[in-house]
Amino acid sequence: MTTVKTAESRFKSDSTASNMCGFTLMNNQVGVVVAEVMATKPNVRVTPLPSMIRVDATGRMDVVYDEISEALGEESGYFDAAEFEENMSTHYGRMIHEDDRTIMFANPEDAADYLGFDLTAAAK
Repeated sequence: MTTVKTAESRFKSDSTASNMCGFTLMNNQVGVVVAEVMATKPNVRVTPLPSMIRVDATGRMDVVYDEISEALGEESGYFDAAEFEENMSTHYGRMIHEDDRTIMFANPEDAADYLGFDLTAAAK
């Protein structure tokens, strides 16, 4: 009797932490500028696609609103969380909006201090 062994699928489920976070942007004028600014960050990779732009980072990334406003040729305060949300279509990782930036964390534990979340297990 011959035993047939099939190759392991490269699409199999993998629950290993990736240490990655990111978002997708609309491929429009504002999205392109946001991507250009984010591409200058050391741990960020930008991937332009036909209908969207992927922005992925290792560990943590900060979208600093005034950097984006300046790159858009606008005054400080123009680009904010609402503008970011309008141009972003989806994200992965923990996202925290602050007054001057949006911070993306790959690991929820790293965001605990910003969220006021106590990681200590409670006794029952």
